[in-house]
Amino acid sequence: MATAVGVATPAQAVPYRQAPAAALRIIDITPMGASKEKVGVGFPIIVTFNRAVVNKAAVEALLEVTAEKPVEGAWRWVSGTKVVYRTKTYWPAHQKVKFVAHLDTEVSRVFAVGAANISVVSTRKHIMTVTRDGKVAKKIKISAGRGGMIRNGVDVYLTTSGVHLAMGKKPVETMTSSWLGVTDPKDPLYYKLEIPWAVRISDSGEYVHQSAGAYQFLGRSNQSHGCVRATPAGAKWFYGIAQRGDVITVTGTKRKLDWRNGWSYWQLSWTQWKKGSALPVTTA
Repeated sequence: MATAVGVATPAQAVPYRQAPAAALRIIDITPMGASKEKVGVGFPIIVTFNRAVVNKAAVEALLEVTAEKPVEGAWRWVSGTKVVYRTKTYWPAHQKVKFVAHLDTEVSRVFAVGAANISVVSTRKHIMTVTRDGKVAKKIKISAGRGGMIRNGVDVYLTTSGVHLAMGKKPVETMTSSWLGVTDPKDPLYYKLEIPWAVRISDSGEYVHQSAGAYQFLGRSNQSHGCVRATPAGAKWFYGIAQRGDVITVTGTKRKLDWRNGWSYWQLSWTQWKKGSALPVTTA
C-alpha cells in the first residue's frame, strides 16, 4: 500500500506526552542549622528550590517557622526558586528557632540564636562600636573605604552605608583586584593580599578584617578599597565572636547598600518586605 509523503502510518505515529514536572524539593537551606553553629539576631532563613515555583502561595503556606521567643516574620520571594524569611525586628537572643517545610518529603532545621552582636561602624569617626546583648563590649579603631574609584557612576571604593549581616568568616582570606577587572600584576591598581581575620558582610567584596599594615590611619582616616579595616587585636577579637547573621550597620558614606547585595534584607522597611510575600503575615 502506498503512503502519501508526509503522512505517518499507524506504526510511525508517536503520541505526544508532556514530560511531568519534577517534584518540588528543597536543594539548599541557609544557614544550615548545624548543631554547633550559633547564628546572629539578624539571620534570615533562605530556602532554595530545585525549580521555579508556580503557585507561590500554596508552597509558602507549607513553610512553617516557630520560635521559643516568637516575633513577627514574613517570607519574601526573591526569585522564582528562592524565598527568604525575615523578622520584623531582630530575633531575641539565646533561643532556638525551628523551620519545617511540609512538602511531599518533610524537611526541617533548628537554628540556635546566640548572643545579640550588633555593631555600628562610623566611617566619619573611624570607630566600630560592638555591643553584645545590649552592652558595649568593645570600640575598635577602623579605616573604611577612601572613595575615588568611579565605575558605572558608582564610587566602588566607598564602603556601603546600611544594615549588613555577617555572611561568613575565614581566618585568612585572599583578596585580589579581580573584582575591579584588574588581573595584570603590572597594572598599578593590581593587588593580591592574604588578609587575616576576615568577616564577610556583602556580596560586593566588603569585609571587616585586620588592616594589612597602614595602622597609622586606623581611627583617623579612610584608606581602604571599601572594606572595614581594623586593628590586629580588634579584628581578631571581632572574628572570634562573629556569627553568621550578626548585624553590622555602616554609617556616614554616600554609597547606599542595596538590599539585594548579600544578606542585606534589613535595608527594606517591614512594609516593603511584606510586599514580597504571597500570604498574609503571621507570627513566628
